[in-house]
Amino acid sequence: MDNGFTRREFIGMSMAAAAGSFFIGCSRRPDVYVPPLLDQAPEGPELKAGLVGCGGRGTGAAMNFLDAGPNLRIIALADVFQDRVGSTRERLRERRGVEIPDENVFVGFDAYQRLLDTDIDIAMFATPPHFRPQHFAAAVEARKHVFLEKPVAVDPVGARSVMATSKKAETLGLNVATGTQYRHQRDFVATYQQVAGGAIGDIQAAYAYYDTGQLWYREPREEWSEMEYMIRDWVNWNWLSGDHIVEQFIHNIDTMYWYLGIHPVRAVGYGGRARRVTGDQFDFFSIDYVYENDLHLSASCRQINGTVNNVSNLLVGTKALTNVRNTIQRRDGQILWQYEYPEDVTEAPWGAGTGQVALSPYVQEHVDAVTNIRNNEPRVEAESTAISTMMAIMGREAAYTGREITWDEMMSSDLRLGPTEYEFGPVNIEKEVPVPGTA
Repeated sequence: MDNGFTRREFIGMSMAAAAGSFFIGCSRRPDVYVPPLLDQAPEGPELKAGLVGCGGRGTGAAMNFLDAGPNLRIIALADVFQDRVGSTRERLRERRGVEIPDENVFVGFDAYQRLLDTDIDIAMFATPPHFRPQHFAAAVEARKHVFLEKPVAVDPVGARSVMATSKKAETLGLNVATGTQYRHQRDFVATYQQVAGGAIGDIQAAYAYYDTGQLWYREPREEWSEMEYMIRDWVNWNWLSGDHIVEQFIHNIDTMYWYLGIHPVRAVGYGGRARRVTGDQFDFFSIDYVYENDLHLSASCRQINGTVNNVSNLLVGTKALTNVRNTIQRRDGQILWQYEYPEDVTEAPWGAGTGQVALSPYVQEHVDAVTNIRNNEPRVEAESTAISTMMAIMGREAAYTGREITWDEMMSSDLRLGPTEYEFGPVNIEKEVPVPGTA
């Protein structure tokens, strides 16, 4: 695999792209879905879950699941590293009183498959996202309900795989939740209902920002093979994370897809690397996404210390504009509508609060998933998240190459990142930082 322009050539065979209803020129959406948003999942038969990927987010997701309602258990753990499994096992024991038996603790690249062979009802995946399409396909083949952390892929081949597996999950009556927690955050959901009901009129422009400081990184160690080092430093390597426009900015891009209801048709953009110290990724992107009827989404993200932080969205309509979180106002600043937070919460960008009055969206997404399962009303979120993931990938490729990239090109591209075999030792792929405009 070449990290230059030739690695990003695209084949011309197009596939049909999934799309929702779009409301440029239509101020009301007829297909508004609102998750259950209960404070706790209802009583029901015991549901047993297994976690694949025992890093910080995986451990957090396991605890969020346990907090979602009664009769919920974590009974199995899997990770490629023994120390990661051990850490999560200890935290579950200390913080939730959960004991994972030795026979349900799995280590290695095939650990996910051995976990799926246990009697779990729900498989939870929080590994580096490169592995998500493979893991998702195996879980659906095993007839398990699924929780997938975002993003669900790092390349077009993986995103299309998730779309296909999602269709299979639907036919099997499985519930598939994804870690796009804004869709389960009560202020975002309430604002979405207002916008879908026509509160801002026809949408004319959209903006999304995720500008923050540098994330964590790992330096190589003598005792680590190259594969081990890259996986432990995964958030800085394109083949493992998809770059931060995919791994982190997916939250805002997914919110735009959720609110607008359709994907863009093309994208141009730029980005670069100024201060990143490991990996092969950019540390800033600016993308212009173009939709039908010439609507534009201006999207930018950055991970550089010492710079201005801005994590926000904006939709501009013919009647008003919204911050896509809790406020609708006129252009002159007059407030037309605001989300009413509980009395002990003045603003809750991450669902912060106490007890049941302002439930964390990280817990809420599991409450909603368990509710769907117990009410026998399964919902599959994976295809929608795969589409927003593909949007992020399209923006990344536009910046990496300097080309205009179309949705149809993405839906027919054979671009697949990373090795095809997984073992500890050298990783035989190119590791150069992309240079736009080079052949």
